[in-house]
Amino acid sequence: MSLFKTITIQTPESVELEFTLAGIGNRALALLVDYLLVFLLLSLVAIFSAFISEQLTGVFLAFGGNADGLNLWLVAIAFLATAAIYGGYFVGFETYWQGQTPGKRWTKIRVINDNGKPEGIFQATLRALLRPVDDILFLGFFCIIFSDQEKRLGDWLAGTLVVQSETVVGDAQVKVSPAAQTLASELMGQAQIGNLLPDDFATLRAYLLRRQVLTTAARKQLSVQLAQQLQTMVELAELPQAEMPAEQFLEAIYVAYQKEFGDRRRAY
Repeated sequence: MSLFKTITIQTPESVELEFTLAGIGNRALALLVDYLLVFLLLSLVAIFSAFISEQLTGVFLAFGGNADGLNLWLVAIAFLATAAIYGGYFVGFETYWQGQTPGKRWTKIRVINDNGKPEGIFQATLRALLRPVDDILFLGFFCIIFSDQEKRLGDWLAGTLVVQSETVVGDAQVKVSPAAQTLASELMGQAQIGNLLPDDFATLRAYLLRRQVLTTAARKQLSVQLAQQLQTMVELAELPQAEMPAEQFLEAIYVAYQKEFGDRRRAY
C-alpha cells in the first residue's frame, strides 16, 4: 500500500511516465522553508531601508528640505522591493532549478508541466501570482487535499503538478567501471547533476542495462548521442578528460546521480 498518490502521464511521443505526487506534508514543509528564507530577505530589505531613510532624512533636514516626500518615495521603493522578492524568489528559483526552490530541493519535490516536461518561466510566474490567493483562508491547502492530482489554484491555472523527485535505488544490474566510479566524484563537483529529471535518468539506466544487446555500431552511435545530451543537461562545458569514452561518461553520470539522490528517491 502506497502512502502517496501516483499519476501516469503520456507524453506527445506516446511514452508513459509514472510520477509520485508530492503530498501535502512535503509541500507544506517546503513552503515553510521557503517562507522562512523570504522572511529573512525581507528583514534585510527592511533594515537597509530604515538605514537609508535615516541617513537621507538627516541630509534633507540639514539643507532645510522637507523629508515627507522623500519618506513616501522610500516607502514606495521598499514596497516594490518586497513584492519583487516575494514573487521573484519563487519564479527565479523554479525557473533556474527546473521546478525547485530551496524548500522543494530540501524536501526532494519539484514542479513539472502536466505533460511531464520541466516547468518554464511562464508556468512559474502564474503559480507565483496565484500564491497569495492560495494562502488566503488556506484555499490552496483544501484544493490539494480534495484534488485527485493534488493541485492548488496556481497549479490548475499554470497546468502544473508537484511531484517527488524520483530515481533508481539500486544499481546491482548496472555494471560500472572503476574509472567511472572515480570520475563520478569529480562530476558531482563540476556538473549540475540535479538538472536531470526522472525520465532522463530512466533513459540513461535503460541504455546501460540494454547496451550489451546492441550492435557495435548502434551502441557507439547511441552512447555518443546520449552523452552529448546529458553533458548539455548537466551544464558541463568540458569533460574532465578530453578523450573520455562516451560510455564511461554515461556510467559516471549514473553513479554521480545515485550518490547524490539514490538514498532519497524512489525507483520507477
